[in-house]
Amino acid sequence: MHASLSSTPSPKHWQTSRFDLDLTRPLVMGIVNITPDSFSDGGRYVQTSQALRHAEQLLLDGADILDVGAESTRPGAEVVPLALELARLEPFLHEALRWQVPLSVDTYKPEVMQACLDWGVDIVNDVWALRQPGAPQVVAAHPRCGVCLMHMHRDPQSMQAQPMTGDVVTAVKAFLQSRVNTLLALGLSPARMVLDPGIGFGKTVAQNFQLLACQSDLLPMGLPLLAGWSRKSALGAVLAQDGHVPKAAHRDVASVAAALMAVERGASVLRVHDVKGTVEALKIWGAMQQQAPQRAWSDPGISPSL
Repeated sequence: MHASLSSTPSPKHWQTSRFDLDLTRPLVMGIVNITPDSFSDGGRYVQTSQALRHAEQLLLDGADILDVGAESTRPGAEVVPLALELARLEPFLHEALRWQVPLSVDTYKPEVMQACLDWGVDIVNDVWALRQPGAPQVVAAHPRCGVCLMHMHRDPQSMQAQPMTGDVVTAVKAFLQSRVNTLLALGLSPARMVLDPGIGFGKTVAQNFQLLACQSDLLPMGLPLLAGWSRKSALGAVLAQDGHVPKAAHRDVASVAAALMAVERGASVLRVHDVKGTVEALKIWGAMQQQAPQRAWSDPGISPSL
């Protein structure tokens, strides 16, 4: 019988296959989409050579982790056959694994997880939170790999057609705790786990921002949080003017703003497209943090909890 994590202090590192990642500062996870249909940059990096050049640039821009996906999970995305997903991933990973940088694979298929972990990938980032049959057993059989568990309402094909109703924060927290408990029962160490509330995955615009405003409510679970706000449609909805919604690639400033708000509320990992902008913003935030006065808040009109 495993105890709840609610009283466990948040880990200062994330255990992965080859690396123990330091979480004493926010880490930036750069997105590499080897897909023709991702909502933001689909088709730009389908060729292995294109994807590798993009990944190299993300590292030069300051990415701490590369998150590689070969199947889009945007609303309405089509399912990619197993063989095609592996064919897209293998040549990229074969080269990138030589770089000795943390690599995450964005997949929900147990067979893809198995192959990528066997090749040496460090992290499984699963929008289904390891709910597919066999997925928990795959990660349990690789005793060091990191896992990211995300909340998703319904599935990519229907999640925005019928978004969530009710108290989104309570529902997301309960779901993530249930998934954590399942993995604890299989013997996975909490040091391997990071949680993602799943911005944009079956939530309304208001619910997404409620999750941001109340993100610190997830911290008592005792596990690090990943924030994935980059270029999401909720940002576009807020930025829209006269019925015109800015394209995904034009939402980077808003994405960086949301990322910093997520860090202020306790996020340890930021999954982003614009690595350079996010890294620069975090440097400014870090400089401010170093100079912040260490005193109790005395102004009754200011809350210490942002």
